[in-house]
Amino acid sequence: MSPILVRPVREQLEHDRIIRLLQNKFRRKYEAGINPGIEQNAPVSAGTAMLFPDLVLMTQDRGHRPQVVVEVETGESVNHLEALAQWAHFSKLRPAFHLYIPAGMVEVARRLCEDNQIHVGEIWSYQMLGDQPRFALVHRSRETSSAARARAARPAAGKKPSAARAAKPARRAKSARAARPKKSARASKHK
Repeated sequence: MSPILVRPVREQLEHDRIIRLLQNKFRRKYEAGINPGIEQNAPVSAGTAMLFPDLVLMTQDRGHRPQVVVEVETGESVNHLEALAQWAHFSKLRPAFHLYIPAGMVEVARRLCEDNQIHVGEIWSYQMLGDQPRFALVHRSRETSSAARARAARPAAGKKPSAARAAKPARRAKSARAARPKKSARASKHK
């Protein structure tokens, strides 16, 4: 449970609304599970413990592996206790950790992450313009993007090349030998 035991009602409604908007935003690319308010619908395992971030973005394949863990904060919840109780744990998970912060609290969130060695893949700011939130990327970790590129470049562990791919070089070698002119018996005797 979050150290912010009771958010003001207006902030809790805004918090849950932003979670649902993000769920809709990412629905095409990911399977998105949400944990608004005190609900615990989409867990992420951390060893023996189960964590419940605001939004869990999972692969759409059969495995539903978590890819991104998202935490949405309000003005009241950007503080030292929240950083240690939640952000620190989310940053140690295998999936990337993204943080959504009110526009006026970005520098506070950056300082909290720096002071507590909390690795955040992306920090997004949001601000409400009328009824619509506007999101802006304010920080992207270089380590996250380079690690993702490295993972994409290397072949998946445990996968073997298909039989057709493995057979092609052998066929090419065989056909190259067949295309070479054979030495006649007479040419080999004269050497």
